Amino acid sequence: MPISMDDEDDDGPRTRSKPRKFGDEPTRPWWRPATTFGRVLLTTGVIAVFSVFAVSAYALRNFLEHDARFRIGGTSNIQATGLSQVSRAELLPVFGEDIGRNIFFVPLAERRKQLEQIPWIEHATVMRLLPDQIRITVTERNPVAFLRQGSQVGLVDANGVLLAEPPAMMAQHHYSFPVVTGIESRDAIASRRARMEVYQRLVSELDSNGQHLSDQISEIDLSDPEDARVLMPAQGTDILAHFGSDHFLERFQRYKAHIAEWRQQYPKLAEVDLRYEQQVVLQMAGHSNTAPATLDLSGASATPETQKPDPGTPEVKATAPKRDEPTHTDTARKLHTHATARPGARTKDTKAKPSRKKHPEPKRNVKKTAAKPKPHPSTTTAH
Repeated sequence: MPISMDDEDDDGPRTRSKPRKFGDEPTRPWWRPATTFGRVLLTTGVIAVFSVFAVSAYALRNFLEHDARFRIGGTSNIQATGLSQVSRAELLPVFGEDIGRNIFFVPLAERRKQLEQIPWIEHATVMRLLPDQIRITVTERNPVAFLRQGSQVGLVDANGVLLAEPPAMMAQHHYSFPVVTGIESRDAIASRRARMEVYQRLVSELDSNGQHLSDQISEIDLSDPEDARVLMPAQGTDILAHFGSDHFLERFQRYKAHIAEWRQQYPKLAEVDLRYEQQVVLQMAGHSNTAPATLDLSGASATPETQKPDPGTPEVKATAPKRDEPTHTDTARKLHTHATARPGARTKDTKAKPSRKKHPEPKRNVKKTAAKPKPHPSTTTAH
């Protein structure tokens, strides 16, 4: 006879379930009655339990809906916190439909969106306070600049949202911001936000060293997001400086270091283009025929195109801006009017030869010709 061996594991001998024979009934769950009467009784009990829950829920809902204790009686039941620029009278019309309504049927999400459509409100939270109170928490916008649109002056925040405030209220808050132009209410919010980002970076760079250099700025024209045109007050007049879209602090320091020299050499200086790495384009005002001069920062002062270099000194190259360089347009932001200037021709690089004769002082004025001067494409007219 063969030796039979039992398979064992670590927990002891393995037990095998006895196979069910053909015709045997399966094992019934413990909760299922064996008889038909028991199954009918179980079904009836389940239906009764669900019916009790449904009736209770309906009764509770009906109680909460019609009970006067949960009804918003008037505007005194609406509380608001965080208000400074926005008055309570501006908030209450949003909840006008909810007066006399049950507090559980006030659409809080919809009311929050309506509150955030008020220009001064950046974010709002609306909550229910049982039994009959609505609480509103408001976060208001912070203005960062004055905005001038024609003769109207308002405020604007960092996202380009226009904020209206009476002049008396502005004086009460003692705002100290530069004036921003070039943003209109009809512009898309994305366009306004992009232009205000340029403004934010400019002010942030100028104030990064703690000297508050932005206080020396009178006005910023953001008509072109790629060129921040800054109006700089200087000795009773305003000079338009083109700062571009980056390196604001470096260009500001370059302007402050040379502006006295430029004004002494060019009394009719109107615009300074600082967007070039090693050169600065100077634009004159008035009806003179002086062409825009290019200043080489590696050398001495710039000279107009009609001047001759002094003997024994290296020549400074003075040219008109190239046609593919950015042009200066739409600077109509000044109180005085600048006239157009005629472009000058490009000079060639030559070396100054020494001369034994003493040359007279070069004249500033350009010899007038019969030909009618043509406007330079980079010349601008300011109002």
